[in-house]
Amino acid sequence: MQKYTDAEIFQKIESTGLIPVFNHNSPEVSKQVLKASYEAGLRLFEFTNRGQNAFDVFRELAAYATAFEGLVLGIGTIFSRADAVKFHDLGARFVVSPALVPEMASINNMDEVLWVPGCGTVSEVYKAHTLGAKLLKVFPGNVLGPEFVKSVKDVLPAIPLMPTGGVSPNRENLAAWFGAGVSCVGMGSQLIPKDLLAAGDFDGLRAHIRKAFELVQTVRKPKA
Repeated sequence: MQKYTDAEIFQKIESTGLIPVFNHNSPEVSKQVLKASYEAGLRLFEFTNRGQNAFDVFRELAAYATAFEGLVLGIGTIFSRADAVKFHDLGARFVVSPALVPEMASINNMDEVLWVPGCGTVSEVYKAHTLGAKLLKVFPGNVLGPEFVKSVKDVLPAIPLMPTGGVSPNRENLAAWFGAGVSCVGMGSQLIPKDLLAAGDFDGLRAHIRKAFELVQTVRKPKA
């Protein structure tokens, strides 16, 4: 995979507007989902650290991802600096946490990695910003909602936010989030439906992801 600075990774995230969030205990299924996502136009992919074999699956996924030009692979559900470093060594170029874990701020000093801490209050957003985070995860998005983003943006307008949870690939939902001021969104099972996975329909998955990506690009376009 191509090397990027944290600023370049952030720029890619912001310009794309959508990060697929995925976990599976099968390396082969994970590879097919990553491939479908890439072929749908996305150049970012977050695999989450869930399940006993997540590290082993990510190792295979990271090796596989090197064949995809311009792809930036990240790891999510990270709660410690030690785990962040472990996955970074395998190839994770952005590290996402559901919580604000101050000890993880030091990974900002590592090469080619973007730290994305989770925040659920204005105090956490401000703290994460002072610790050097360039992008903050609004989590859980389904609980906080676009109104939380609007409230944060009223007092801290320059801080980029990304909700995960409660984001759906439909115009009304995406318009609410981007209208509130988010820089991008993370999407899991709504973007990667379980029924398509169960059926092994990766062509259908690719089409579904492409449609969602195109909708994001349409919704987030600034009004003339």
